Amino acid sequence: MTACPLSESQIAQFHADGFLIVERLFDEEEVALLRRVAKRDRELTARVAERRDGQGGVVKLALANELGEDIASAFVRCPRLVGPMERFLGGEVYHYHHKMILKDPHVGGAWEWHQDYGYWYSLGCLFPDLASCMVAVDRAGRDNGCLEVVRGSHRMGRIDHGPIGDQTGADPERVAAALERLEVVPCVLEPGSAVFFHCNTLHRSGPNRSPHPRWAFIACYNAARNNPYKESRHPRYRFLEVWPDSRIKELGRKQLAELGG
Repeated sequence: MTACPLSESQIAQFHADGFLIVERLFDEEEVALLRRVAKRDRELTARVAERRDGQGGVVKLALANELGEDIASAFVRCPRLVGPMERFLGGEVYHYHHKMILKDPHVGGAWEWHQDYGYWYSLGCLFPDLASCMVAVDRAGRDNGCLEVVRGSHRMGRIDHGPIGDQTGADPERVAAALERLEVVPCVLEPGSAVFFHCNTLHRSGPNRSPHPRWAFIACYNAARNNPYKESRHPRYRFLEVWPDSRIKELGRKQLAELGG
């Protein structure tokens, strides 16, 4: 099993709360390279899709199912993400997909309350043995639409989901009942800090009404034993090779030079 940089108490906190915030998981150069590459990468720009929220605001995201020789793949494969995921999910994990969330100043829309398993259940994953890690590329605060999570909501099980704008959101009646009983935690993060969260944890993010961008990188993992029983838009099990942490800066510098950065 991959070495895990987290303590036993942090692992226990994740299981109790359904999420865990880790400050400064990545250093200043690592996240600066990720930011600079992402903002110059034409391939990423070509993958950008838009999703309207229930109020007409637009959120942009660029999603990838494949890994390559690039800085995003180095983040996905690094021990600081894979090690905790193996502990959280109880064994070998593989890359389910990764994405960049692009909330531009003044116009970035909201994500409605949802569970990731509300989406992934229909893609052939029999069990909720999936989790994600969001790494702040820019500072994330309430002013620019940071992630918000509901503490302990992963213990509610999967909630029915339906269309809200161009998005798919959790049943509003059940969400309202949960919000009356459980604590909403804003994930205020400096660049390089991260939040791990279970696929059944209710989460959302507000619109970006600030003059500051709020880009975030999200790596999603599935337990190897939870290999989907059917093909879908996300991959079935493939062995995930873990790379040394040093590959982040190595590939980031190389990629940035190739992009003329």
